[in-house]
Amino acid sequence: MTMHDHTFDAAAELAHQQMTRRYLLGRTAGCLGAAAFAALAPRPLRAAGTAGEAIGRGGVSGGLPELPHFRPTAKRIIYLFQSGGPSHIDMFDYHPRLRELHGTELPESVRNGQRITGMTSGQSNFPVVAPMFNFQRAGQMGTWVSDLLPHTAKIVDDLTIIKSMHTEAINHDPAITFINTGTQQLGKPSMGAWLSYGLGCETQNLPAYVVMISKADRAAMQPLFARLWGSGFLPSNHQGVRFRAGKDAVLYLTNPPGVSAGRRRSMLDSLAALNEIEFKRAHDPEIETRIQQYEMAYRMQTSVPELMDLSDESEETFKLYGEDARKPGTFAANCLLARRMAERGVRFIQLFHRDWDQHFHLPRDIREQCAQTDQASAALVADLKQRGMLADTLVVWGGEFGRTIYSQGALTPNDHGRDHHGRCFTAWMAGGGAKAGYEHGETDDYCYNIVKDPVHINDQNATILRAMGIDHERFVFPYQGLDQRLTGVEGARVEPRLLA
Repeated sequence: MTMHDHTFDAAAELAHQQMTRRYLLGRTAGCLGAAAFAALAPRPLRAAGTAGEAIGRGGVSGGLPELPHFRPTAKRIIYLFQSGGPSHIDMFDYHPRLRELHGTELPESVRNGQRITGMTSGQSNFPVVAPMFNFQRAGQMGTWVSDLLPHTAKIVDDLTIIKSMHTEAINHDPAITFINTGTQQLGKPSMGAWLSYGLGCETQNLPAYVVMISKADRAAMQPLFARLWGSGFLPSNHQGVRFRAGKDAVLYLTNPPGVSAGRRRSMLDSLAALNEIEFKRAHDPEIETRIQQYEMAYRMQTSVPELMDLSDESEETFKLYGEDARKPGTFAANCLLARRMAERGVRFIQLFHRDWDQHFHLPRDIREQCAQTDQASAALVADLKQRGMLADTLVVWGGEFGRTIYSQGALTPNDHGRDHHGRCFTAWMAGGGAKAGYEHGETDDYCYNIVKDPVHINDQNATILRAMGIDHERFVFPYQGLDQRLTGVEGARVEPRLLA
């Protein structure tokens, strides 16, 4: 047999392999998938830019060209999420008649067959518990505020207080998922991811969406899963980037020992060239996302240390936020960092503060939580205002649900607990077009049911999007046969009275 025969046989074998069903499907799947994605994806995603895309449209990098739909009143959001369900009863929702009702049984006509958690469904009685704290009028409007919140009371004229928030979820993980993504189902994009995708970022040196979690000060605290700031079906570069306290604010950002900045730059250039070759072959948009994220990480090696260095903050600033602002990882330190991020163009900054889940020992534990968060929350609003940034920065404060008026466990003269309650709870907003000095909604004398102007959590999210210049019904992404929205597919409405 000649060499020519061997060559011919090898070629024939290769041709035979390439005609197999498995090979054919494997080779065509990428092309078909890319074609299908191009047909389904919104136009801006099909025309997505590369890692070196220049900042355009008024200093914005990325985003959809058709956004905003309206003139926005806010450019950025700082969301102070109080995870666990803070008690609206003990902080904001003042009803003087509760003093008379204290210790009496919650009427069935008020509870009205409400679904409750397994933690109290076995109780034989449901005694009403009035707040064990005093309330005072504050501000020009005479807003009732608990003495747990002396600093919040000072800025109450800057707040929109929503006393009629409600949700269907009664357990933590579904409820936090619901308010952050618009649905209790897992796998959907968070609000920050939606805004990063739609509006882009005003800086190329920091992510559009940053998440910070207060350091745990107890051994057992409720977990927060990364999917709460995930991108779901949106491109993965829109997921939140978690910043941590300590030496490395972002994990794996610094170069390992022996790798210089120049060597890292050369390595990224080579990797980008390889990824470009693969993108031309597979047309997978996640390859371009990967390139963009590598480049962002490289720029963050310079921008993050400068951001996290608080040595240029004045003593007056630390006095405003409190001494905890000097301690990395505290809620106060994170509030101060949130202001610095807002100054540098980060679009959506989300702070999570846990341990509001006070089933027992509420009088003791809520004092501790308010001491950790009250001064810094108020300081952030005041600081933004004095710097001229509050007008276009929307600050949102709230949790996933409220607490029950009845006691969980034994009611004693000095102690009690409260279970989860989704029928009504309180949140507040400030700046960014929110109506200052305004209280919205009303609950009954038991702080149990809404009697005036309800605001569903998706209504609040629709209103937040409106402040950012977005029509929530038109801001969609086609996925699994539906035009997916942050506000869900069941329907939501903007509450115009919350906006100035």
